[in-house]
Amino acid sequence: MLIELRKGMPLHPGTFNAVIAPEKVMISALNSNADLQRFLFLYVSGNYSRLLSSINRSSENFEVRRAFTAHQLFTILKEASHTVLLLEHDPTLFDGAEEMMPQIAGMLRDIGRESLVILYAPSVDRSFSVLMRQADHIIEIAPADDIAGTALHHSSRSHRDSGTLPYAQRTLEVS
Repeated sequence: MLIELRKGMPLHPGTFNAVIAPEKVMISALNSNADLQRFLFLYVSGNYSRLLSSINRSSENFEVRRAFTAHQLFTILKEASHTVLLLEHDPTLFDGAEEMMPQIAGMLRDIGRESLVILYAPSVDRSFSVLMRQADHIIEIAPADDIAGTALHHSSRSHRDSGTLPYAQRTLEVS
């Protein structure tokens, strides 16, 4: 089971992936993937969602949960037992609960040992950067009006305990 963000850029089970990409890229990746219909999929959003209304979700295996606070997000993650977990980042969840960010990042990493975990945001903010520090892979896809066809891909699995992010590899995508 793979979710391919773009050709040659798959997300694998057993990993925690932080993805920074335009909304259209994520919607396309999710809607073009038949695995959404076959596997237990948990979509978690915060106070609002940029993606949910555009995702084709006719499967009974597609569950949607909303968290309005960091504590609710913590509870949702504690109960999660899905094959794929997609968390659409909402920085407002952590207003007044910044101390929970490292704990939630650790939970995402732990869930990612057995599931495919995707932490998604269209851009990086302070709380997303704290959460993504525990990710196995950090993938950034530039908007089309930026550097056309360029994507950044970080792999931090071997550097997880060092506290620093590894050198970013730049690759040009071939269409």
